[in-house]
Formats: sequence, structure tokens, C-alpha cells
Amino acid sequence: MLFAKPFAELVGELEKLPGIGPKSAQRLAYYLLQQSDGQVSALVTSIIKAKKDLRFCSSCQNISEADQCPICLDGARDQSLLCVVAESRDLYAIERAHEFKGRYHVLHGLLNPMEGVGPERLRVKELLSRLESGMVQEVILATNPTIEGDATAMYLAKLLKPLGVKVTRLAHGMPIGGELDYADSATLMSAIEYRREM
Repeated sequence: MLFAKPFAELVGELEKLPGIGPKSAQRLAYYLLQQSDGQVSALVTSIIKAKKDLRFCSSCQNISEADQCPICLDGARDQSLLCVVAESRDLYAIERAHEFKGRYHVLHGLLNPMEGVGPERLRVKELLSRLESGMVQEVILATNPTIEGDATAMYLAKLLKPLGVKVTRLAHGMPIGGELDYADSATLMSAIEYRREM
């Protein structure tokens, strides 16, 4: 199917977004064309404003409007507990549970040698500098249980343990309410490996 050049260019730009394939990009492009000029302008303005006004928190590397994000400025947070996540969206997922009361550190990615992502591309130096004060007693490695997430967690654990901080990893395995006969073998293996005493 041949598209008009401006439409094809729009689809091409939308395909560059993570998780958007050719069909999704076409659907989004059609959707945008059906919107009013005001709605499209509002979207474009919000993207430009976010790009211009947002930065990374100087402390935790989370997305922020100011030098420090609201979480880092919250004096009620436990400064001895630091949760390391791959991306800001992981931080927000943990915050939605309303249980974690410590601080965070965002790596902005995971180790992935196949994609050319080594430790120098992550916010590891910033993490190490945060530990210099001695206030952090425990670092929770909250990376996804994937090859890249596990590799990053192992790398960080080897780096952090000699510094005298307790290094822990999020437990993973069977979800609450899940049934054994529906679980895949990797989930069951993980659940058995990370079992705990009752």
C-alpha cells in the first residue's frame, strides 16, 4: 500500500517509539489525523514542554522539574534504604504499591552487551557517589527478572558488597492468586529458588 509522503513520514517517526510496530504506528497516525487541530497542537505542545522543562534529579536520576525530585526532598523517607531500578516507570510502579518508604536510584537502562550498553552508559557512578556518605545501609536491586536485569543485578551486587552495604534483590516467583498448573516452568523454578522459611 502506498501512503502519501507526509503520512508515511509520520508513521515512520511513530515506529521509532518503543513498543510501537508498523501496525500500531499506522493506527496512531490515523487517529492523530482524525483529531482537531487544537487536540494535535495540545499534544505537540505538551511534548515540547516536557522535553524543555524536565530534567533528571541530581540525586536519584528520576525525571524531575527541579534539581531534586519530590521523593528526594521528602524528609520522611528512610535515607538508609535505597531501591535501584532500571527506569523511572519502575519507580512509579513501586510507588503505586504505597509500601516502600525509602529512596530510589534510576539507572536509565540495563546492561546489554548485544546492544552496546555497558556500565558506562548507566548511572552507576552516580549510584556509587550516593553511597559515599555512609547513610545507605541497604540497597535493593529491583531490576526485572530478565537476562539483562539479572546481569545488571549481579554486576551491581559485586560492585556494592565490598562497600559494606547490605545488597538484596526483589523476590520473584508465583504471583498472589496464581495457580500452579497455569505457571510456566521459569516462574515455578524462580518461586522454588526464592522460597522463604515460614
